[in-house]
Amino acid sequence: MDTIVKLENIRDLIFEIRTQKVILDSDIAGLYSVTTRDINKAVKNNKEKFPDGYVFKLTREELTFLRGKFSTTKLSKTRVLPKAFSEKGLYMLATILSSKTATKTTLAIIETFAKIRELSRNIHALPEIKNKANKKVMLKKSGEIAAEIFDDPEQRMKVTGTETSIEINFAVLKFKRLIKHGK
Repeated sequence: MDTIVKLENIRDLIFEIRTQKVILDSDIAGLYSVTTRDINKAVKNNKEKFPDGYVFKLTREELTFLRGKFSTTKLSKTRVLPKAFSEKGLYMLATILSSKTATKTTLAIIETFAKIRELSRNIHALPEIKNKANKKVMLKKSGEIAAEIFDDPEQRMKVTGTETSIEINFAVLKFKRLIKHGK
């Protein structure tokens, strides 16, 4: 049975560790409907495809931090330090796993990372836009992207007459930006 992987299922699995957005090996395994062992075996058998920065093992401190942030049994039962895959590592993993489910999952993961990156670029560009019409278009586009990423209305953009507040809360990372509009 092919399961459709949705954007909202992936966004909650993305963490920021060592200044990179990553997904843990066990979460990737769940998305691809394989075991964590299968994911790690694929990496081990294809070391040349995973240079530094593509995949890394968490430290005890990072695992403790994640356990403190999330009261899930998944992390509390972990005996082995999990591996974290960066976006580049996920792309490389996609070249190894080739089932229909893997292809659909990879596309959904790529789309999620792309949307997050686009929203981030838009948010950072907003204060530089002086033209009110262009700013309004950018705010609308950013709101649409945020709506695609987040089903939770609390995490969407709030626009008042002179301010726009954007709050994004990933599991480990909280991003809040207030943009003041000129009159």
